[in-house]
Amino acid sequence: MLLGLLAALTLPLMPLQQVFLWLRLDLARTFPMHYHRLVCRLLGVRCDVIGRTAADGPLLIVSNHVSWLDILVLSTVAPVSFVAKREVAGWPIFGTLARLQRTVFVDRARRQAVRVSHDEMSGRLAAGDTLVLFPEGTSSDGRRVLPFKTSFFAAAGLPGVKVQPVSLAYRGHRNMPMNRRLLPSYAWYGEMELIPHLLGALSLGPIEVTVVLHAPLALDDGRDRKQLARHAEAEVRRGLSLALHDPARIR
Repeated sequence: MLLGLLAALTLPLMPLQQVFLWLRLDLARTFPMHYHRLVCRLLGVRCDVIGRTAADGPLLIVSNHVSWLDILVLSTVAPVSFVAKREVAGWPIFGTLARLQRTVFVDRARRQAVRVSHDEMSGRLAAGDTLVLFPEGTSSDGRRVLPFKTSFFAAAGLPGVKVQPVSLAYRGHRNMPMNRRLLPSYAWYGEMELIPHLLGALSLGPIEVTVVLHAPLALDDGRDRKQLARHAEAEVRRGLSLALHDPARIR
């Protein structure tokens, strides 16, 4: 039933978003945000957003990565595009949706490809876009933050670009605390297969996700990209811990 509703909503809107892209309309940036807000309502994903995105201008959001649900959640916060591994472009349906949201696809394995990805990210930021990067390079179990990879932070070297750390905490299920046994039903990591995981998560009902938007940073604050990445990683790790264990302290 729920999958049918999602298909009935999504399939007619995909060609509409493609038209927005062809015509280079600003709706191509904002339409996915409204779509994902509606999808989250249908799925029962309640997003508790703490803080604000940085003011208008080029912005690189760097977030911990827990699940395929992160795409839905972060897309409700602002008109964003994502930085994703090259393989995602070939995924059925999901690859098409990613392209429609103007995803930047990167190949971390080849040095020359990384340089091309830097250039594409820099170009998008120079145009004033908001990009979301998952600098861990993979997803985790939702209770920890993996070390940030620093290479793609170089794209934030343009004047005026801000880097905003974001902590995602999958903290509740049906208005009760999310326990360690249930969290893997939503956190998608390791060798879990996507479709069975997705179907399982959809069958378990509403969840609550806390999104902590930390103060924005910049390379021109006297930090190099490695220092910036370490600072952002520490902020994301601190925010995740507080959201899971002491949420009153981040209000």
